[in-house]
Amino acid sequence: MQAWKDYQQAHKDRFLNELLDLLRIPSISARGEHKDDMIRCAEAVEKSLKDAGADSTHIYPTAGHPIVYGEKIIDPNKPTVLVYGHYDVQPADPLELWHSGPFEPVIKEGKIYARGACDDKGQFYMHVKALETMVQTNSLFCNVKFLIEGEEEVGSPNLASFVKANKGLLKADVILISDTSMLSMDNPSIDIGVRGLSYIEVEVTGPNRDLHSGVYGGAVANPVTMLAKMIASCHDENNHITIPGFYDDVVEATAEERAKMAKAPFSETEYKTDLGIDQLWGEKGYTTNERTGIRPTLEVNGIWGGYTGEGAKTVLPSKAYAKISCRLVPNQSSEKITKKILDYFISIAPAGVSVKAHEHHGGEPYMTPIDSNEYRAAAKAIETTFGKEPIPVRGGGSIPICALFEKELGLKIVFMGFGLDSDNLHSPNEKYDIFNFYKGIETIPYFHQYYTEGK
Repeated sequence: MQAWKDYQQAHKDRFLNELLDLLRIPSISARGEHKDDMIRCAEAVEKSLKDAGADSTHIYPTAGHPIVYGEKIIDPNKPTVLVYGHYDVQPADPLELWHSGPFEPVIKEGKIYARGACDDKGQFYMHVKALETMVQTNSLFCNVKFLIEGEEEVGSPNLASFVKANKGLLKADVILISDTSMLSMDNPSIDIGVRGLSYIEVEVTGPNRDLHSGVYGGAVANPVTMLAKMIASCHDENNHITIPGFYDDVVEATAEERAKMAKAPFSETEYKTDLGIDQLWGEKGYTTNERTGIRPTLEVNGIWGGYTGEGAKTVLPSKAYAKISCRLVPNQSSEKITKKILDYFISIAPAGVSVKAHEHHGGEPYMTPIDSNEYRAAAKAIETTFGKEPIPVRGGGSIPICALFEKELGLKIVFMGFGLDSDNLHSPNEKYDIFNFYKGIETIPYFHQYYTEGK
């Protein structure tokens, strides 16, 4: 609609500046010292919903960080879209690798560089500005609710209890999420699924104190070496995960789905150049896109122990640690996989060390049916603004709350992400293209229109 374009064009500078202000708040949910920043960010999100035209907003405290809710109800008899997003962000470490301050947004070559620019402040804020656009142009087709949480990056530990206690408040017809990516702006796509997650931490203990590596080296098992060997044993020569029973429940993708995935544009040369590597790695028998979409994985997210400071210290460490995550595919259960991984690391503990392992958090894989009204509405909205039919793909990331929403609220989810895999999510120099930000604001109102018409 021309009215949408005119309004968005007239206010685009303000839209951008508001996002930059939100990005300046270091809302790091994993760090206790940012508790006040989390509250400040929740308050800023609530204000943005009010300013956009929400009739009712509220900040709900939890045992952790607060949840922000807002709604615009135009007619109880019309469909209701529940928008989910998160205002918390990952820690910015390592800070020395950032080209600019992670919470001092910088615009370079049309891209916003800041922690949370794409994941997920830039993406959920598109929905806030889309709501404002529709309200101000008197063209809202359906009811809209917002659930913006502050603990997604730490596994949403308090969301389940909130959802279970507020089913009436969250009653809707569909959930709309922008926390995923597209193949590119030239080749738009829609994620039809996200992988599940199992996240554990392993602690290996050897001697009762750090030792002089010259005096004791060669006579005492080194926990770092033992941990490295244990981790290395998790993959075989074909990069297949060796943990017993790991693949038992995996639903293999059909030849038809793999053929569709193969049609997605992909340049291995560009992929390697972007990452600064000269060779790809992964499970034998699968393409890169398949390895990051339809196959489960096991990755070490961090490993440490001993002396890691400046200079040298000849020490044989007492302890070593690793954080390990697995991405899961249908029909894998995070609970089952977590138990298998924990049991595995304890069972292979080498002589001379003891092993402890515990779970951090997990979540289930999720698939969106492509024959649904919500998917068709999203596809049509993207085709309207991009001029191209989007390609259905499976996302490699995880949004643990998806299975929770479907179980507790009985709702299907549609993903409309406008980021790119190259946006450095969870990495230094996270970015989000301003074009993508504006394109999302332009596209989202069409989803509401087409979804309502389809009902």
